[in-house]
Amino acid sequence: MKSLFFAISLLSSGSLLAVEAEQSSEQPNKAPQKKTETKKSDAVVQQKALEDSPAVITLTPEKKAVVEAVEADIEPTQPIVSDPSTANMVDVVDSSKVLGTQEVKPVDAPKTKQEKEQAIEKAAQAVEKAKEALTLKQQEKAKQSREALAVVEKLIKAYNARNIDAFVSMYSEDVEFYVFPNELLFKGKEKLIARYGIMFKKLKCVKSSPIKRIVTGNIVIDHELSETCTKDPNIVDKRSEFVSSYKVENGKVTKVLFFR
Repeated sequence: MKSLFFAISLLSSGSLLAVEAEQSSEQPNKAPQKKTETKKSDAVVQQKALEDSPAVITLTPEKKAVVEAVEADIEPTQPIVSDPSTANMVDVVDSSKVLGTQEVKPVDAPKTKQEKEQAIEKAAQAVEKAKEALTLKQQEKAKQSREALAVVEKLIKAYNARNIDAFVSMYSEDVEFYVFPNELLFKGKEKLIARYGIMFKKLKCVKSSPIKRIVTGNIVIDHELSETCTKDPNIVDKRSEFVSSYKVENGKVTKVLFFR
């Protein structure tokens, strides 16, 4: 019996040793597998992180020098905008340099007698220069205005005196009378004498007074008040206002335009 029990004990202990040996042999194989799976998962995470993050390029000193040299030769075509909200903003022009916005500095008043005399002399020179600045055309126009005004004033004086000869002498031989805008009343001195000669004889008084006068070149425009006496030379029984335009050439009225 003892020998049988001893044999069974040996068998059981042997089987236990075999099981432990088998377990010990399996454990080293499982550990590396777990490490391999861990490495794979870490690689996947790193790959995903690389995909989500911007690419990073590591330059060697030699490559970095080449890149810097290339960048130095390239001129930027557009300014770099750090703030996108201000990318389309227009620079405000400094208005302090615009003509007319500068503050005018007061001129120092002359202190000494000599400075005052110099200032007066400069002012006189400025006036003379202003006179010389008038063009020949302006001077000619001013001369025409003076001559035309003198002719019309003589004409009005002869009209008020009912002097037909002096009145007619102020007109050219082919003078034209119009009613605005272009209705021809008559033309020539003969018809002028016939019309105004009869009027001067018939009326006891005639008087024309300019209310307002405009002179430009050889044109004289009068806003006139006309008064007439039909029976008594001392009693004005008719008054009217009208506008007349006189064109003067070579000292004579060549065209009359009535505005009614």
